[in-house]
Amino acid sequence: MDDRPAPPLAAQIAAAQEWWREAGVDLAFVDAPQAWLADPRGERPPEPTPAAAAAAELPPAPKIGGNPAEWPRDLAAFRDWWLAEPGLDAGGAFPRVAARGPEGAPLAILVPMPEADDRDTLLSGPHGRLLASLAQAMGFAPDALYLAAALPRHTALPDWTALAAGGLGDVLRHHLALAAPRRLLVLGRDVLPLLGHDPAQSAPAVSEIAIQGRQVPVLASYAPARLLEQPRLRKGLWQRWLDWTDGEAE
Repeated sequence: MDDRPAPPLAAQIAAAQEWWREAGVDLAFVDAPQAWLADPRGERPPEPTPAAAAAAELPPAPKIGGNPAEWPRDLAAFRDWWLAEPGLDAGGAFPRVAARGPEGAPLAILVPMPEADDRDTLLSGPHGRLLASLAQAMGFAPDALYLAAALPRHTALPDWTALAAGGLGDVLRHHLALAAPRRLLVLGRDVLPLLGHDPAQSAPAVSEIAIQGRQVPVLASYAPARLLEQPRLRKGLWQRWLDWTDGEAE
């Protein structure tokens, strides 16, 4: 029986290491990552940056147009509200311009924004002349149609995604509900998402939208500036109009 005392622990460890070293093994590997520098107090979430902390303290941005319960309930009052309501936009270099035309028109034409030279009358420049020619070809009197813009003033680079998130589509639907057109022609692909169209999908040529429980037929095409630039787009719009109405104006 070996009565020699066991060597100290340090000597045992050194002997084991020497044995593995002689066997050609001098490193150990594990698959699981090791938190060698882990906080001894336990894991803590990262500290927010000053900008993130400030953003978290900010109240949510107010909706465009303010409280819907306070929106006007008739078209004449809405036009005055459109020109004066501070919650509609943050201002700009161009004036606000109200829609024009009668309530219950056979056709409403909706464009993205007023023209740059509009002052008291919406679509008073080349875009308006294009639409007047189009209305005449459709068989409508110049003052029979309802002309409206999605934005209250001409804006150079509108952020349509932010405008949609801010509630501009709700204002637009309320506007159309008061105007109550029998048909709607939307000129501008950026306007369609405000009416509920998924921007990830191709814009349908003809569809319907629900406005306060009423289904309104909709024909969609390009913005007036694009139509002016490209005759083939005007031709395509005219052909779709004929297909939509069977060639007969209402």
